Amino acid sequence: MNTMVSTAGTARRSLGDVWIALGLSTGAAVSLGFSRFAYALLLPPMRASLHWSYVQAGGMNTANALGYVLGSVVAAWVSERLGIKRAFLATLALSGVVLLLTGFTADYGALMALRFTGGFATAITFIVGASLAAGVNASGAPQRAAIPLAIYITGVGSGVALSGIVVPPLLAHLGAGGWPAGWVALGAISIAALWPAVAATRAVPAQAARDERLLPWKEIAFLWPTFANYLLFAAGYVSYMTFIIVLIRNGGGGAGYVAAFWIVLGLSSVIGTLAWGRALAKLGIRWSSPVVAIVVLLGTLPVLLRPTVPAAFLSAIVFGTSFMAGPTAVTVIVRKLLRPPMWTAALAELTVAFAIGQAIGPLMSGVVSDATGSVSAGLWLSPVLLIAAAVAALFQRNREAA
Repeated sequence: MNTMVSTAGTARRSLGDVWIALGLSTGAAVSLGFSRFAYALLLPPMRASLHWSYVQAGGMNTANALGYVLGSVVAAWVSERLGIKRAFLATLALSGVVLLLTGFTADYGALMALRFTGGFATAITFIVGASLAAGVNASGAPQRAAIPLAIYITGVGSGVALSGIVVPPLLAHLGAGGWPAGWVALGAISIAALWPAVAATRAVPAQAARDERLLPWKEIAFLWPTFANYLLFAAGYVSYMTFIIVLIRNGGGGAGYVAAFWIVLGLSSVIGTLAWGRALAKLGIRWSSPVVAIVVLLGTLPVLLRPTVPAAFLSAIVFGTSFMAGPTAVTVIVRKLLRPPMWTAALAELTVAFAIGQAIGPLMSGVVSDATGSVSAGLWLSPVLLIAAAVAALFQRNREAA
């Protein structure tokens, strides 16, 4: 009888953890699914309507990534000053407001400033949200404790899929000049997402110890391969995410094709992120990040080698199932190698490297695309950078082997 009661109690707690993680995942949906990745859907009409070069187009994502760098630098400080829960909700609200405002200007400088501000806010949202999710069941068994984190990361894919449902039909109806409506729609959804986020944040258990503001230097030195991997991985995957829709549209893909591609990519990310959790546990500290980088690399190749509809959807599935496994793998590494009070600081400082990679990648890709007159040429940087990321990650040692 006692066993049955205990089992029922465990099941209720597990279900509660799932609901909390789902609520927190709205932060991941807004911070990356909308603010970062939905720009790829809005880039072709913005570029056509505002007469941008590829460098200018990539510069928008670079501004967003530079804001992400600054947000990453101060995330642990903001978390310590405001409290981790208030930091999460305040920056999530700011992210929604920035998305709304992006639809009300066509000035390049103003758009750059908004993309920078959005990057700053969403960096804090994503980092402290991951720390909150990692602490939902911090005292449980490692595999069970990793479930809320995996669910939190699936918010990115959910945001990608939802933006694919919302934005392309708007653009199909309004034309290239209707891109502001896309930003306004994403902003409105982000503001609405505050309701489940507030409920989930209230339910997250209080941390047993205060977050440390900075990661000790010896820990940074120990994690250098993970830092290098994360920077190169970000540069490689975000170049693909920034310009893949431009490649599809340049190849004659219409709104329906673009929407279907983006939705498949997003849903694949949701499914893949959940599936990767168990695989990463089996691969261990040394092999998880290299394997993820190689699979993401394989996902970029079909549409680059043969830009056909079947190749594009194969690319969407393979790339989609694996690209958010990179942050998942790094978060798992942090959780396994560091004490809980170090998690937010470690994730923040690793995200600085990640954001630097995200700033460099689109700009490099844009430069190559402008120089060659081919967006495909710029996208070939992605597999090169992902190979380098895989090699760097191989040098990460486990704590027992240090």
